[in-house]
Amino acid sequence: MATTSLKSHFETVTETKPPISVEREIGKQGLRKQILRKGTSWQTPLLGDEVQVHFSGHIDGGACLASSRDTGTPFCFKLGQGEVIKGWDEGVATMKKGERAIFFIPSVLAYGEAGSPPLIPSNSSLLFDIELLSWSTIRDITGDGGILKKIIKEGEGWATPRDNDEVLVKYEARLQNGALVSESNEGVEFRVFDGHLCPAISKAVKTMRRGEKAELAVKFSYGIENDGYEATNIEGGVSSFSNLTIQLELLSWKSVVDVTGDQKVLKKIKKAGQGFDRPNEGSLVKVIYIGRLEDGTVFETRGSNEEPFEFTTLEENVNEGLERAIMTMKKEEQATVTISAEYLCSHEVSELVSADSVLHYEVTLIDFTKEKPFWKMDTHEKIEACERKKHDGNLLFRAGKYWRASKKYEKAAKIIEFHHSFTDDEKHQANGLRLSCYLNNAACKLKLEDYSETSSLCTKVLELEPLNVKALYRRSQAYLKTSELEKAEADIKRALTIDPNNRDVKLVYMELKDKQREYAKYQAEIFGTMLSKMG
Repeated sequence: MATTSLKSHFETVTETKPPISVEREIGKQGLRKQILRKGTSWQTPLLGDEVQVHFSGHIDGGACLASSRDTGTPFCFKLGQGEVIKGWDEGVATMKKGERAIFFIPSVLAYGEAGSPPLIPSNSSLLFDIELLSWSTIRDITGDGGILKKIIKEGEGWATPRDNDEVLVKYEARLQNGALVSESNEGVEFRVFDGHLCPAISKAVKTMRRGEKAELAVKFSYGIENDGYEATNIEGGVSSFSNLTIQLELLSWKSVVDVTGDQKVLKKIKKAGQGFDRPNEGSLVKVIYIGRLEDGTVFETRGSNEEPFEFTTLEENVNEGLERAIMTMKKEEQATVTISAEYLCSHEVSELVSADSVLHYEVTLIDFTKEKPFWKMDTHEKIEACERKKHDGNLLFRAGKYWRASKKYEKAAKIIEFHHSFTDDEKHQANGLRLSCYLNNAACKLKLEDYSETSSLCTKVLELEPLNVKALYRRSQAYLKTSELEKAEADIKRALTIDPNNRDVKLVYMELKDKQREYAKYQAEIFGTMLSKMG
């Protein structure tokens, strides 16, 4: 059908405004579009969204079809779900809110050869005047249709809660027959990872923004809790083996940071700080904090608004867990920090604080000043600072404080990372220091069970010094821990070629042989099981 078909149809639907765009083709099957009125935003609906439109249409060169404008009631459908003809799904997906356009839909994207008797004959092309009024975003959260989320009210900002965060929500959960399962009009607070009522709520809330309201269509498998909720009966003897509809509103949340990555030091942000900068190793920080036991007993108070407590980070002025949390804070941030006993040193245990205590700190970071940046140092100052940091790291390593030692070595290596202004003698000295810091830090990472970083640090050494036995030895240890036996064997054999009498390398070689025997035995058992099943 020629372009004039759209223009002639346009003349029947409006008497005053001409089309504001030239006709364009959508896809490769003959669908064409001409805009009558531009939309009011840049967004377009996505597959699964519930759209509201006004429309009128007719068969190309034939009878008129239905018109929602005659009834005054918008037509609603889910985009891309096969609820309308394919031409509509493809055409409306290109529209913006408030846009009005004419679509020429070829029969292949309409009712095809079958038609829709008696109104639409076989192989009929259709013309539609469609206005996109609005849409509600619907998301398949689980990817299997188990939880469909329809946004009723958009939230603020861009951030969404994470597993450790504490959220405050309102909700109302009902069965398909309308029976009320549970509600919380006053709001309920819970940690996302722990969940509340059913798995669907915690999964959905991680996709929501502050202030967002949504309706969840929840299949049975996501509407039950693992604690036996599925075995209960809801009001009037209605079984809970039913799909749910949940009205959910995310009121607010408090960000909770897993500082150490093992859930042993958690920081809950009560008041966000300023800017983006945070204290690093060697920073002078000013804080106020109160330490409490689980029963609320205060065991330590430091600093006040008039006179904050000042200390330099990584100088063992506070316990490691608290220090690591403070180093994640921004200026004027307020937070609650929970620390497990693993991050307490033996000298920190007292009559009040036992070896298995869980400590809770209320912390405010008033301000901090970072030490002189290395790029402002002259070459002599850089080498001196590197040697000092390395020495501090050695003392911490011998004391078993591997995380703090690692930070010292990292800072030391960074100070002399760029040495283009060094003399030849200074470059030689800096290279030796850098290799030593990499190797010592690799030893820390082995103790901290960060085997990927161990092998990375050793590789840096070997790139500069390919015959370094200590780097080969420590990298082989990391490979053994991650069961990369072939890589471990290659490093060990290379180290023994360089230093055949190295006792440490010989010991790790024996460990490798034991692991290889265990693996061979395991493989034989697996093979034997396969043969027995085949027999």
